[in-house]
Amino acid sequence: MPEPRPAHDPQDPHEEPATPAEEVRERLAREDEARRGQPRRPASLLFEPGAPSGAGTDRFFDLESMDDPQELLVRATELAVAFRAAAERATEFQAIAAAQLADPRRFDRLTAAALAERAGWTEDYARRMVEYGEGLIRGGGVTP
Repeated sequence: MPEPRPAHDPQDPHEEPATPAEEVRERLAREDEARRGQPRRPASLLFEPGAPSGAGTDRFFDLESMDDPQELLVRATELAVAFRAAAERATEFQAIAAAQLADPRRFDRLTAAALAERAGWTEDYARRMVEYGEGLIRGGGVTP
């Protein structure tokens, strides 16, 4: 992950202020650093309760109702970062499951080809996911 830019220093006239998206990334990077060594938790996604049903109701986390573009950018960026984190976490769980299913100690172990077919991967990708999962398992896995 790239190093987060430090917050804008108003004393430095040559430094540009951080954009709202950069500020969100910096805040999340600081939070990640503070949690280092602690169990990882899923990214928080705020779901709205049952959106009204019917034609023309395309709702996505209530973003379409935001009038302030800066608020919209910050919230959309938070969601994008949260979804990326969720996707990375889900991939880690896929890798662990793949490694467990391919474990040679299992009597019903799956080959890379069988894993690839079940997950919709190529055989090469399935082998790499097994290796990645084995590394995660050796390192303590992914905490729920």
